[in-house]
Amino acid sequence: MRRPVAAGVVGAIAFLLIGWTGLLVPALIRSVKEAFGQSDAGIGLFYLLFSGAWAAGAFGGGLVTERLGRRSVLTLAAALIALGLIGLGLAPSWPVFLVAALPGGLGAGMIDGGGNGLFLDLFQSGRGRALNLLHLFFSIGALTAPLTSGLLVENGVEWRSIIIATGLAAMPVSVLFAIVRMPGGRRERPHPRRPDAMASTAGPPRLAAPLLLMAFAIACYVASEVGVSNWLVGYLSAPLTVATLALTLYWVGIAVGRLVSSLLADRYDHRRFTLACAAALAVTLVGAILVPSLPVSIGLFALAGVASGPIFPMIIALGGERYRDRSTAVSGFLGGTGVIGSIVYPSIMGFMSVTVGLTVAMLGNAVLALACAFALVLVGRSTASADRLVNTPLES
Repeated sequence: MRRPVAAGVVGAIAFLLIGWTGLLVPALIRSVKEAFGQSDAGIGLFYLLFSGAWAAGAFGGGLVTERLGRRSVLTLAAALIALGLIGLGLAPSWPVFLVAALPGGLGAGMIDGGGNGLFLDLFQSGRGRALNLLHLFFSIGALTAPLTSGLLVENGVEWRSIIIATGLAAMPVSVLFAIVRMPGGRRERPHPRRPDAMASTAGPPRLAAPLLLMAFAIACYVASEVGVSNWLVGYLSAPLTVATLALTLYWVGIAVGRLVSSLLADRYDHRRFTLACAAALAVTLVGAILVPSLPVSIGLFALAGVASGPIFPMIIALGGERYRDRSTAVSGFLGGTGVIGSIVYPSIMGFMSVTVGLTVAMLGNAVLALACAFALVLVGRSTASADRLVNTPLES
């Protein structure tokens, strides 16, 4: 019991760190632009590099873990975050600042994918509860970074100091990963004659269909979540303080959704529970966008956050349940696919805003939530079909 508790605590701290890190530069965007004389285009390039490195870390981290082991990968990941953040804080020029985004994003992605895999192996029963609690810490980091950083800057703290302090805080996380007991994470290649060999190998394409559908679902979900988060302040016709309050309430809703889901999710079929959350997200988003009352709209966006919260961790849990012997690689693959979703549609929304209007672009987030729900329906069908294929006796 000690190993899951200790490793789980370190994993939760690491997710708090990457949640904070992901929102740190956006929270300090005005100071960064002024320091380097950059426009929104330059900041957009930083976001692209950071998100691309995050996706690469999530994709590759799981596969590398299967070869080198979880301890080495997670220890290196936290060290890369420290290196990247300290580099950002000390960067003398804009090109150096952009280069420093790469190790920071790579390390955060490796922890994103690797931390999910860690929890899948630590808590092989009650995975829905465990993963929702893990991602609750990510939400807390993402929620507190803008508020805390803004208050510190307003009270005279230099923005570089905040980034460097976060990098220094990542160093103990690296040390903890190096010493805490945890499952190794290396993949054990099955013997060809074992009964589970067929399910453990790559197999024919039809057996990969559930994973591909889950990847599509998680990409649609993350695109919707980030689309709302990135554009909500610009969409609401309200004073800045009211609009930022609405964004804060949206993230509070995500945290509440994950907390409540940690208590309820394992009582129900995970796929159906996630499907219901995705459908509720679509409905609440449509209402929040179309309702004429600003207070009601803000309240519905907060409810959309509640419905949104469980979806990401529950899809990761579904992947871990379907591919138990490849949980590390699967969690990294799904996490990386989600990051790709966060890059694509939120960027497209900017072009939609100046052509068809931001309201239509915001409604696209509801369409993505429906696409996520539809993919989860197909996951159930393809999984059942694949299971029948695996369990069908072969003719001699």
